[in-house]
Amino acid sequence: MPVKPEVFEQVLQIFTAYLEKKSLRKTPERFAILEEIYSRDGHFDVESLYISMKNKNYRVSRATVYNTLDLLVECDLVTKHQFGKNMAQYEKSFGFKQHDHILMIGSSEVLEFCDPRIQNIKNTLEEMFDIDILHHTLYFFAKPKDKQPND
Repeated sequence: MPVKPEVFEQVLQIFTAYLEKKSLRKTPERFAILEEIYSRDGHFDVESLYISMKNKNYRVSRATVYNTLDLLVECDLVTKHQFGKNMAQYEKSFGFKQHDHILMIGSSEVLEFCDPRIQNIKNTLEEMFDIDILHHTLYFFAKPKDKQPND
């Protein structure tokens, strides 16, 4: 589900401030990539994002897409996942509930889930070690259960 306009406005402000802080150019291409990411659902790879941008007649290079994604990861607007394949997957992250992933072996299917016990573990670790956990990654690798004839 695409984000609400007021949420996208916040994302735009965060990215603009980040670019200014790093003394980087605020190019139309960078903002178009941000908008494309926040208008889509689920996970995506660089190639699908690049093709989507090209199909909408944006003049962006693969290098611009890669570099912009790196910037968006650095400022926590996009999360990068390495789901055991050679290709990284990304997803928008601003304003989205923390969740974890189940990777289905033998297919490209990725299931998302949220379990409050993981948040409890995070809180316990922060208290136990007097730390602030900034990010975490949890992947389960799974396969469909073998079905028996009488199941």
